[in-house]
Amino acid sequence: MSKISASMVKELRERTGVGMMDAKRALVEVEGKMEEAIDLLREKGMAKAGKKNDRIAAEGLANVYVNGNTAAIVEVNSETDFVAKNEKFQDLVKNIAKLVAENKPANMEEALKIKTEAGTIESDVIEATQVIGEKISFRRFEILEKDDNAAFGGYLHMGGRIAVLTVLEGTTDEAVAKDVAMHVAAINPRYVSKDQVSQEELDHEKKVLTEQALNEGKPENIVEKMVIGRMNKFLAEICLVDQPFVKDPDMTVEKFVASKGGTVKEFVRFEVGEGMEKREENFADEVASQMGK
Repeated sequence: MSKISASMVKELRERTGVGMMDAKRALVEVEGKMEEAIDLLREKGMAKAGKKNDRIAAEGLANVYVNGNTAAIVEVNSETDFVAKNEKFQDLVKNIAKLVAENKPANMEEALKIKTEAGTIESDVIEATQVIGEKISFRRFEILEKDDNAAFGGYLHMGGRIAVLTVLEGTTDEAVAKDVAMHVAAINPRYVSKDQVSQEELDHEKKVLTEQALNEGKPENIVEKMVIGRMNKFLAEICLVDQPFVKDPDMTVEKFVASKGGTVKEFVRFEVGEGMEKREENFADEVASQMGK
């Protein structure tokens, strides 16, 4: 049997929200396979979702810049949130977004070579690191394009902790596009519509929901109907156009945009530090406190 380490138990707890012993039992049952342990806990109704805890260590800012029919969204990281309040750092992030939108680099290598007043984006980042005294890094960017009968919506939340860029077709109303961007910032959908969800993900979710219903003791003839209902709810939770619009929950995002003559084409949402390694907590102390030692 695979050895179940404290770090594995810690990761499973963070990703599911279950207690320490429940996490350990699940890992023992599936011989240390993390994804299977998440599914097992969900099937038992003990975990709400198999997603990583969103507490993160990486700091910095994200920004959006629109240049005609091209727009860019970027993320630049620092070591502490204090630096995000630094005017030099803020100006660096804004300038990088502007230059990326104007130059449309194909990848990060090209982006770093973009010329600036002082040199290149890469040399500007190095210079900022030296002046500010913290490691500064240009982490990522995306570029979106639109035609003349479309609108970009840019929105920054918490001064740039979250940045969203949306594209609506059939309307040039930037205010509507910004409203959708605000919704994306708040609700964090994963897809525009269910057409973008892979069959593999649909099959996986259906399997988990079926086992969950069976474990609740429901008759098999009822399970199928339950799963259909829960699958529809699952899709509505992760797909932007099916979500209740935050400014008017009586209508979906799709209906709101349609009422303005448009449709949602795409969106990009950057949350500073998402997916990056967070600060390590003292797991041994946490375990000792829970055991009353």
